[in-house]
Amino acid sequence: MSETYNQPPESAVALLYDGENAPRVTAKGRGELAARIFELAEQHGIPLEKDPELAAILAQIPLGDEIPETLYRAIAEVIAFAYLVSGKRPPGFKEPQSE
Repeated sequence: MSETYNQPPESAVALLYDGENAPRVTAKGRGELAARIFELAEQHGIPLEKDPELAAILAQIPLGDEIPETLYRAIAEVIAFAYLVSGKRPPGFKEPQSE
């Protein structure tokens, strides 16, 4: 995740997760638009996950809609990994107290 890709992706889907609601599809595209989505994400330090199968499924969701419940686990894993590699914590995250 968050690495530069030598070849532009065939398709791309951007999600917005606010920490409270289900993630929403905020951008999607194929070809040049997909390359631009990846380029903007890289410019802004947004973690990337290159998974063509997941992108194809997410591309079927209308722009602005929340992801369906059936995708929660797959997307939760991507979001958790994005937080990990970026060194950030989700809103409201509290470190476990050591005893």
